[in-house]
Amino acid sequence: MTDEIPERRARFKTALVFLMLFGVLGAVVVFAYLSISSRPITTVILVRHAEKIIDPNNSDPDLGPAGQAHAQELVRILSDAGIYAIYATQYKRTQETVKPLADKLGLPVVQVNSKNTAELLTQIRSQHRGQVIFISGHNNTVPEIIAALGGPQFPTIPESEYDNLYMVTVYRTGKAKVVKMKYGNPSQ
Repeated sequence: MTDEIPERRARFKTALVFLMLFGVLGAVVVFAYLSISSRPITTVILVRHAEKIIDPNNSDPDLGPAGQAHAQELVRILSDAGIYAIYATQYKRTQETVKPLADKLGLPVVQVNSKNTAELLTQIRSQHRGQVIFISGHNNTVPEIIAALGGPQFPTIPESEYDNLYMVTVYRTGKAKVVKMKYGNPSQ
């Protein structure tokens, strides 16, 4: 009988230690879940600028009629998307691609350097976490931005394609899912 009391105490202490370990483990799991779930999901919608006027003597051409039609189509399909911010590079073709949508939504167009994807991503992550952002870029910068957001590496968009629209959902974990769609009249 006297041997049973120390054995019961030992079992009680072992059970108590395991309960404490499970409690700590449970707290860690709950804390990890809460820290991940408190990060909002960000949606970034990207397009290459619409069709520009082909002029070998002009390095910063305006949009042509087909490009202007694509820009108007963006207004139709994105005006109710909940966009909080619009970004475009320093070139007229990207600015003119987003201008009709920006005017419709009453949003300013934030100009970014086409060669500085890192600065753009810093702005999005610091100022627009959990929001819907629209970006007009170029055939080489759109795939670069998608990859930098955590999405897959897409090839450079062919020179003749102006009708791709990418919706990048950046999840709480930093991973991203990309949906690629077509909009407006097909590119020639």
